[in-house]
Amino acid sequence: MLSRPLLRFVRDDRQIRFMRGRYAGLIVSAVLSIASVLLFFTPGLNLGLDFRGGIIVETHSPSPEDPAHMRALLEKAQIDTASVQSFGSPNDIRIAINLPHGPNAEHQTQQLVDHVKQAITASEPGTQIQRADAVGGSVSSELFRDGILALVCSLGMILVYIWFRFEREFALSAVITLVLDLTKTIGFLVITRFEFDLVMVAALLTILGYSTNDKVVVYDRVRENLKKYRTMPLQELLDLSINETLNRTLGTSMTVFLAALPLALFGGSTLTGFATVMLFGIVVGTSSSIFIAAPLLLLMGKKRLRRAN
Repeated sequence: MLSRPLLRFVRDDRQIRFMRGRYAGLIVSAVLSIASVLLFFTPGLNLGLDFRGGIIVETHSPSPEDPAHMRALLEKAQIDTASVQSFGSPNDIRIAINLPHGPNAEHQTQQLVDHVKQAITASEPGTQIQRADAVGGSVSSELFRDGILALVCSLGMILVYIWFRFEREFALSAVITLVLDLTKTIGFLVITRFEFDLVMVAALLTILGYSTNDKVVVYDRVRENLKKYRTMPLQELLDLSINETLNRTLGTSMTVFLAALPLALFGGSTLTGFATVMLFGIVVGTSSSIFIAAPLLLLMGKKRLRRAN
């Protein structure tokens, strides 16, 4: 006799009529995505060093450090264009400085980095320089373009994969849903003001991959049930398919969520933003598989996938 799992989110015989709320789900999703697009233009993403160019110096002091004190120290060293803020623990300071301009900008940039490091270590004994990076303007614009291209190519490959594995209606509804997921995540980045850098591009690509896998699980069951229940209306068949995969969907989402949660809480400045965006993407990707992808499939495939109805 097979043992039953200790944790089940819903009963096996539970039949939730998800499609009854399909219009509400689509409307809420559209409103949130439109708002996210507007936020993308105003105030826009908080571009990190990778995409805006500049100098970033991160320090760790033996005792709590006051940003105002560090700012005064830099001004005394004739570095008056620096933005100074705390991050992580009270002992950590992040200094952002605009890049020099002119024919010798590269040489001046390295001199400025060395000057900042010397000024800090000389005036604050025991302070450690944990990071000192400089990215030029041309490099940063190229990285931004490549990051956007990676997202577009990813969506294109997902479209081709699902189109060949399933049918046109599955592919179109999946990609539209993924675009909606992506826009909401970008809106979340604008609101939280996390730095948008190459790490965040990696987070967005990871979210796309996870969300695609979640939708493929539901679509596989829909395709099986289309062959198994040849006279069942498509709306009922989608409800049945979602209910049959609901425990697996929620179980997988909870596992990934719990794995990313410690990184969001204790990952430090490098991983906190990445993990927090991942947590948001897991919630959005899981909910969109039920309330967005399935209703879109119903609207696009009610004539072709179930001609009998």
